[in-house]
Amino acid sequence: MKKQFFKTLAKINKVLLPSYTKKKLDVSKASKYQLAIIGWKAFVTINSLD
Repeated sequence: MKKQFFKTLAKINKVLLPSYTKKKLDVSKASKYQLAIIGWKAFVTINSLD
């Protein structure tokens, strides 16, 4: 059940949150807000993997 929750959350994140890799964002120049989004997306992705 936990894995299914994170898979659904990952799909929602993909639609709602911006993709910084497509925008070619330099992580060293990212703001705290952008770093928080990157961290959140990484956390959700790690927990949704099989």
